[in-house]
Amino acid sequence: MFRRDKSGPRDAYFLRMQAALKAAGITQPTLVIDHGRLDQNMTQLRHDLPTQMGLRIVAKSLPSIPLLKTVAKGTGTDRFMTFNAPMLRELQAEFPLADQLLGKPFPVKAAAEFYSNQSSGAPKGRIGWLIDSVERLAQYGELATSRSQPIEVSLELDVGLHRGGFAPGDVLARALELIRDTAHLSLHGFMGYEAHIAKAPTALGMRKSALAKAQALYRAALAQARDVFGADHVHQMTRNAAGSPTFRFYKDTDIANEVSVGSALMRPTDFDTDMLTLYAPSLFIATPALKVTGPMQTPVLEGLDRIKNALDPNLAKRVFIHGGYWKGVPVDPPGLANNPTYGRSSNQELLTGGAKLALAPDDFVFLRPTQSEAVLLHFGDIAVYRDGAITDQWAPMAISA
Repeated sequence: MFRRDKSGPRDAYFLRMQAALKAAGITQPTLVIDHGRLDQNMTQLRHDLPTQMGLRIVAKSLPSIPLLKTVAKGTGTDRFMTFNAPMLRELQAEFPLADQLLGKPFPVKAAAEFYSNQSSGAPKGRIGWLIDSVERLAQYGELATSRSQPIEVSLELDVGLHRGGFAPGDVLARALELIRDTAHLSLHGFMGYEAHIAKAPTALGMRKSALAKAQALYRAALAQARDVFGADHVHQMTRNAAGSPTFRFYKDTDIANEVSVGSALMRPTDFDTDMLTLYAPSLFIATPALKVTGPMQTPVLEGLDRIKNALDPNLAKRVFIHGGYWKGVPVDPPGLANNPTYGRSSNQELLTGGAKLALAPDDFVFLRPTQSEAVLLHFGDIAVYRDGAITDQWAPMAISA
């Protein structure tokens, strides 16, 4: 079937960004954060949060200290969700009074090393170590007792994602009682992550049903915690839920009293959901076009190109970019796409487009990342775009998993 030519005029937005990059002397692949759009997204986030709902910034989704400082200030929070030991240490150094909740359980040895490396006693801020099983909880209890070290733990709840953690019932009861009965252990709170809800079909009420089930499981876990620790403790403890795809499901603080958000502020393509349509994409990969040339020529299969090029007008021009093979989707110039026959390259990736492609060598090609958490760590300093110019360079955090 004959295909439609998807090429056309460039978006004025990206032409302005390209001019700013060239004026700043940038000639390498770089990440660009649109500070104006980031500000708009933070304003939207504050608007979307119910009264009294706390906000916890997902550090792995915004892994740059200047970026995290900007978001913490712009949203008025000092709570972070942290995902590995290097990140825990770096955030503690930069935000010594912050409340950090671990987003995944650590081997107890990592916690022991963290406390052994504390040069001035206990950390000044709060740390909630995530616990997913009674066995891991017992290990943290032994650590707390052996060191006479106060340790706060947060229990991971399985509210339908089925990635581990506690379901309401006897095992959760044992965990709560173990915390109560172990010297130097205390209950920081619960974390109930339910990313699966955003991916549930809306048809036949499946999404609504998944949300109701998750909330019912969370309520049941809270009821068990009240039986052990009392209503006042449960009311005040951290009751964490949600992520960028699901935080807007929470309209009050009856169940969760804080939500976790990170990627929504960048809105990479994996977060192009019906829940985030009011959030603007604010993160882009910009890379120079090294070579812009004519119709597709496929190594070894040149004889077939004449037929393929006639059937597909989007093979009229070839663009070899600086670098490539990133978690990103080309968005400007319009109509550019990877060529599955030629294959991918992290050196000079080939993109093909139609005859109306308006691009010259050394112009920039722009891609939207599919996610922020991995992409932000791999380009060096991040160019900050504001009011038509590159106004700053933000260093990413150290690469870590």
